[in-house]
Amino acid sequence: MTLSQYIDSLKGKRVTVLGLGVSNRPLVKLLLDAGIDLTVRDAASTEQLGGIVTELLEHGCKIVTGEDYLKDIKADVIFRSPGIMPHEPGIVEAVKEGAVLTSEMEAFFEVCPCKIIAVTGSDGKTTTTTVISEMLKADGKTVHVGGNIGTPLLDKADSMKPEDVAVLELSSFQLMTMKKSPDMALVTNVAPNHLDKHKDMDEYVDAKRNIFQNIPHPGVVALNADNDMTRSFADAAGEDVRFFSRRDVVENGAYLENGTLFVSRDGKAEAVLPAEKIFIPGEHNVENYLGAFALLYGEVSLGSMARTAETFRGVEHRIELVRELRGVKYYNDSIASSPSRTRAGLRAFDQKVILIAGGKDKGVPFDPLGEDIKEHVKILVLTGLAADKIEKAAKDAGFEGPIIKKEDFKDAVLAASAEAGEGDVVILSPACTSFDRFKNFAERGNRFKEIVMGIE
Repeated sequence: MTLSQYIDSLKGKRVTVLGLGVSNRPLVKLLLDAGIDLTVRDAASTEQLGGIVTELLEHGCKIVTGEDYLKDIKADVIFRSPGIMPHEPGIVEAVKEGAVLTSEMEAFFEVCPCKIIAVTGSDGKTTTTTVISEMLKADGKTVHVGGNIGTPLLDKADSMKPEDVAVLELSSFQLMTMKKSPDMALVTNVAPNHLDKHKDMDEYVDAKRNIFQNIPHPGVVALNADNDMTRSFADAAGEDVRFFSRRDVVENGAYLENGTLFVSRDGKAEAVLPAEKIFIPGEHNVENYLGAFALLYGEVSLGSMARTAETFRGVEHRIELVRELRGVKYYNDSIASSPSRTRAGLRAFDQKVILIAGGKDKGVPFDPLGEDIKEHVKILVLTGLAADKIEKAAKDAGFEGPIIKKEDFKDAVLAASAEAGEGDVVILSPACTSFDRFKNFAERGNRFKEIVMGIE
């Protein structure tokens, strides 16, 4: 089905779009341009949404805003924003009355004319998605990156060619209602995450598993052998299951042995490159590359794999070196919105760091992070709603270093800078979402960089 055919199939139906965020705006334009009977609903007030409301009204769109935006939904088709859970009572009632629940990403799966490669997991999704796209580009492929990263792709589907590749990062929220799977799928790891939104851990795990539930023959699935949960997915993951591991040799996939990354098939191994040549630091990035290698073995050349690993400078907001001033290095790890991501970030350094953490927590325990703070942090600077919880976890673990708490985000950054001396590392790695103060992790990371660049 082409995009035009898909849009035509919606004509004569009442369509509702839930959430007017970045991912849905191109969809809204497509629907309005096609003359679809459209209602947009958003939790923000009309005033908060600003000028776009006037623009939509002028194009014949109906708008429902505010805290009751999910009440009395009358629709034949509902497009759900990833952040709006399908078990919200208003959505459940609309589906009972016959509405079809879908999303911009599910529609893209219906109309995409080329191979789809998708990545999910609790940590490492963005980096792994990006390095996969970079390897494919290095091998001469035309690549379209989207999903939970980059720009929405639905409105670009008609311009894609069958020989292109779409590389997607998919969150648990996007996967919950997916009815199709990609041609190739990778699960980086699964650990407690987003438990402030999901009903429970089982729902979260089921969403991750959904990435390969309907994988087409002969689909490829790469799983982390070092993670108990992802390893347990193997029996249900199809015919071509590949593993990646930093700990053990695997027969099909990729592994680390004696400091070198290998790819393997049926027990026959080929070396790709020494781990020390990977440009971005940290054991977690070795793991990210192993996952990408396992998935793409046979799809791209070993040369393209190695060149990407040696030259790719990393994802913005992921252990991003912002500045070195008077011997102090400042790193932006704002994308670390869970304790496990921050733990990985701390372990990327061979010295104790000055850590800036805090924000809005996801209902995930901070106890394991406390252990890493004890081992890898010399000074802890806390800010945001979860500051007290992180402080307790650090103290319970036996952390004896200074703890500085600041209400204001800028004050926290400046306090960390004031404590730093030559040779120190200051890292923003919040272990929390940004939603107590910022729209997203990118806005938080950009604000951090702005403050750091202003230090004299």
